[in-house]
Amino acid sequence: MLKTLLIASTLILTSFASIAKPIASDENNVMPLLNGHQIPAVTLQDVEGNAVDLAKLVAQKPTIFFFYRGGWCPFCNSQMGQLKAIEPKLIEMGFQLVGISPDTPEKMRASLTDQKLDYLLLSDSSMTASQAFGLAYYTSADITKKYTASVVTNELFTTPQGDKRLVLPVPAVYLADTKSIIHFQYVNPNYKVRPAPELILAAAGLLAK
Repeated sequence: MLKTLLIASTLILTSFASIAKPIASDENNVMPLLNGHQIPAVTLQDVEGNAVDLAKLVAQKPTIFFFYRGGWCPFCNSQMGQLKAIEPKLIEMGFQLVGISPDTPEKMRASLTDQKLDYLLLSDSSMTASQAFGLAYYTSADITKKYTASVVTNELFTTPQGDKRLVLPVPAVYLADTKSIIHFQYVNPNYKVRPAPELILAAAGLLAK
């Protein structure tokens, strides 16, 4: 099944990847990039505040991008630890691992230190990449109030209705080759469910062949 998806990806047009996607009304209405689409030419910041162009980054070597909600999210931290465990195998296959979240560079530095991570983390505080990948969505009024009252200090966005809401990315994993073509993607509106490390390794293994 996975191999079929990877092969089928070459048949999908890539032209839609450059189309800007609006922030979805909720997590169930996002329109993520799919297999065969291209990684957008978006510029983000690393933990030191340096500009990083995703298109140029992926041109260096096959890349695994994973979008997470922030270092405040326990499910995201668990996933980051799982990816850390399989990173040596991914490097052996020739991949680089890149995490993207709404966290500021300063908060990302804390994540690197706390979890002793070696892979690259990029700040998407403006949600530019999350929108370009079709993953950004407005949280509900209740969730916005709950999160911003406790653990999240992200800037709020204005909905089409004029309400101030927190915007988050639906957690996702993308595998792309050096031509920026996506060969595997996993997007799940249920933030508590993340792809098993074995699935990511299997997808990477097929792309590396």
